Amino acid sequence: MGSSRRLYNSLILKLMGAFLLVIVIGALVITFLTTQATQNAFRLYTTQNSQLIAERLAPDFANFYVQANSWQGVDAFMQTSLTLEGMPGMMNGVGAGRGQGRGATNGGGPGLGWMGGMVQRLILADAQGRVIADTASFPGVNAENDLTGSQLSADELASGASVTVNNQLVGSLIVAPGDQRTGPNPASTFLNTVNRSILISVFIAGVVGLLLVSLFFFQITAPIRQMQKAAGAIAKGDLSQRVLVRSKDELGDLAESFNHMATSLGSAEAQRQQLLADVAHELRTPLAVIQANAEAMQDGVLPIDLEQVNAIHAETLLLGRLINDLRLISLAEAGELHLDRRAADLTALLQSVLERFQPQCAQKGVALELSVDGHLSTVTIDTDRMTQVLNNLVSNALRYTPEGGKITLHAACLAEGDHAVQVSVTDTGSGIALDDLPWVFDRFYRADKSRARASGGSGLGLAIVKQLVEAHGGKVWVESPIYQENGSGFGTRINFTLPVEM
Repeated sequence: MGSSRRLYNSLILKLMGAFLLVIVIGALVITFLTTQATQNAFRLYTTQNSQLIAERLAPDFANFYVQANSWQGVDAFMQTSLTLEGMPGMMNGVGAGRGQGRGATNGGGPGLGWMGGMVQRLILADAQGRVIADTASFPGVNAENDLTGSQLSADELASGASVTVNNQLVGSLIVAPGDQRTGPNPASTFLNTVNRSILISVFIAGVVGLLLVSLFFFQITAPIRQMQKAAGAIAKGDLSQRVLVRSKDELGDLAESFNHMATSLGSAEAQRQQLLADVAHELRTPLAVIQANAEAMQDGVLPIDLEQVNAIHAETLLLGRLINDLRLISLAEAGELHLDRRAADLTALLQSVLERFQPQCAQKGVALELSVDGHLSTVTIDTDRMTQVLNNLVSNALRYTPEGGKITLHAACLAEGDHAVQVSVTDTGSGIALDDLPWVFDRFYRADKSRARASGGSGLGLAIVKQLVEAHGGKVWVESPIYQENGSGFGTRINFTLPVEM
């Protein structure tokens, strides 16, 4: 039990660990993809917003260029004259006109635009794409990223707005998020807030998912725990254990298979016990007769003469037949019965059986007939074993057919597609009760519950018939229509088929 508990705990840990690993990997993937998507979307937004601002500022810079006839003094113009607060697209929404500061020639220039603390960086390049002014170089701003004097690429120039005078390109204005001067950068704050929200959401979803998976896991493993408990009880000999089938999925199929296995084990155990009882019963009678006769002769109660010796000898022969029959059935069931198969004329074999039983049937006043439909195909059989099959069937029919009755041997080829010959032995006896039909081929089974040997034989004849026919690749079955509403006038018919080699 301790080992089972360790295995069960190990299964829990493995499955929970696997689910946890899936959740962690999923959380990392979702966090990474969501963060990247948010950053890309925010970057696209700021780029488009900055380009819009640049396009709105470009006319002011063009006006400055017209009045100054060059870019001389543009640094002061950028630093003091023009504010970006309230520009269309700004985040704070404070309105101040685009034209503020127009016409200033010196002493005034555009400063750094603030959007609630976010600095807008202005970069001005000449017509050749060379940076001539960068607000990153202004006092109070970290100048490490100053691009003044640098040559911008075509892509960088395309992200800004063209400054034109009389339809001639005189420069390019690029607006980009600038450096953080005072307080936190709203862009960074926004992205950090989004990322933190994503992490918290993923963590909560992971915890909830793990709890749900744990609940489902315990529900799924409940049938397994029940089967484990039942299997332990079966291992200790309690074959009455069954498990409840809770669903129609794979676990339900497993539970049904378990119950079927338990039923089969119980049936096999009952058959084993019944077989032991039957063998003991069948062997007890001849052994008791032999022992009683021997003791009587030792005590002088019976004379030691030929008649008594013959009686003991008859019982030893009966005992030997029982042992041989049991061995034959065991070999056939194990698939180890050797068959000396040869091509044989089935009609001739049936005729020989008929001739052998004619005297016994005549003595009892029972008619024995043979009926063959057409020409029978040649069959490959063990003649001795098949003769034993027919002898058992005819002797069994003779035992239950009353005086004046009839036994019929019949043989015919089946339909062309079946490739088989069917043989039947029919009697006009009392028939077999419907409750007994499923068991007639079981070892030691007799419809006569008194189990008298005189009326029921050893109970092995039909069991041997079944094993020998199936060993030849055929099948055997019994009919007793007299117990049906439309009784056809005969007691019992036992049929078997033999395959025909093509």
